Amino acid sequence: MIVVRYADDFVCGFAREADAQEFHADLKARMEAYKLSLHPEKTRLIEFGRSATESRAKRGLGKPETFTFLGFVHICGRSRKGKFLLVRKSRIDRLRNKLREVKEELRNKINANIPEQGRWLGQVVRGYFAYHAVPSNIQALRAFRYHVTCAWLWLLNRRSQRTRWTWEKMERLAGRWLPMPRILHPWPNARFAVTHPR
Repeated sequence: MIVVRYADDFVCGFAREADAQEFHADLKARMEAYKLSLHPEKTRLIEFGRSATESRAKRGLGKPETFTFLGFVHICGRSRKGKFLLVRKSRIDRLRNKLREVKEELRNKINANIPEQGRWLGQVVRGYFAYHAVPSNIQALRAFRYHVTCAWLWLLNRRSQRTRWTWEKMERLAGRWLPMPRILHPWPNARFAVTHPR
C-alpha cells in the first residue's frame, strides 16, 4: 500500500483491487463511526499504474481514468521508449483562475510604471513555476507565461492612445521581466534516490 497525503486530501495505491475495495469499505465505516463521510465526488476506485493500460485493453475498455490531486491531473502515459510514465498536468480550471487574478490585479496597476509592473509579474510567474514546473507539464508553463504576456500587452495598449505596443515589442519586454518556462523539479524517482557519503 502507498499513501500520499496533504492535509485532508490523500491518494492510496494498492497492488490488488480486492485490497483497495476492502480498504475503501473499512475507511467508510471508520469515518461513519465519527459522524464523518467521504466526499462522494472525490472518493473513487480507479485502475491506474504500470499495467492499467494493457489490462483495460485486454478487457476491451478504453484508456485508464485520470485523477486530480494537489492541483494536477494525473495520467497514465508512455515515455518515448514505450515505458509507463506518470504524466502530471496543471488543472485547467486552476490555471484560468490564476490568470483571472493576475488580470484583476493588473488593472489596479494600470498607472504603475513598466519596471514596477514587470517586477510584480515576474514574481507571479516565478511563483507559478515554482509549484507547477514538474516534468511533463511544460505546456502549461508556456501557456501561463503566454497569457500573462497577453494580459500585460492589453493593459499597456489600453492605458495609452498614443503608443501602440506590437507583439514583437511585447516579446522583448516579457523577455526582460518574465522568466522562461523550464522544468524545475526532478522526476519522483530521482528526487527520492538520496545517497549519503557514508
